[in-house]
Amino acid sequence: MNWTEIIGYAGSIGVLISFLMKDVKMLRIINTIGCGIFVLYGYMLHYSYPIIVTNVIIIFINLYYLLVRKQ
Repeated sequence: MNWTEIIGYAGSIGVLISFLMKDVKMLRIINTIGCGIFVLYGYMLHYSYPIIVTNVIIIFINLYYLLVRKQ
């Protein structure tokens, strides 16, 4: 297993754990961290834009609900 795979699995685990949260705010925080790790993973795959773009958009959606809408 190399570093790229480890980062990919870490991102997957972060996103999966976020869906186990009962508290929506905590779900969004954990999911944002997992998505951030996935963005790093996308860069490690020599700029895999589908991974990077999708997760950056999810990060912005989460930040909007965390900072602007404040559930």
